[in-house]
Amino acid sequence: MQKITPFLWFDSNAEEAMNLYTSVFKEAKVLSVTRYNGAGNGPAGKVMTAVFQLFGQTFIALNGGPQFKFNESVSFVVNCTSQEEVDYYWENLSLGGRPSRCGWLKDRFGLSWQIVPTVLGELLQTNNPEKAKSVMAAMMQMNKMDIQKLRDAYDQA
Repeated sequence: MQKITPFLWFDSNAEEAMNLYTSVFKEAKVLSVTRYNGAGNGPAGKVMTAVFQLFGQTFIALNGGPQFKFNESVSFVVNCTSQEEVDYYWENLSLGGRPSRCGWLKDRFGLSWQIVPTVLGELLQTNNPEKAKSVMAAMMQMNKMDIQKLRDAYDQA
């Protein structure tokens, strides 16, 4: 069992969110679903918690009601090794949600994700501050990350 597990509070669509995430991520599985039994905050039979894994990381989703909403102060980073991977996660997680700047998006449940090419870190950690500045400036103009444009910014600096 992992020591720290992200616990995600949904209004009433925890099962729908779990189903989306386990369909989008290729290494994913549902571990368990617990339903309200009439004694809790939800109607009997409604999902209370859904436990699932994405790439070996366990998450718990709760149907806790409308009291709390997700915001950008917490997000999940998806490290991508290719543009195809960036495109895949961007398209699937932003569907019905809202794209934002610099690889950030909110999915249709309001959860924030960062779809980040791994090459970005390499380009920004250069010993050449002008190259790093150029890459950062290019990234700041993007919603979905474009690896070729990042590389071009690096090469042109």
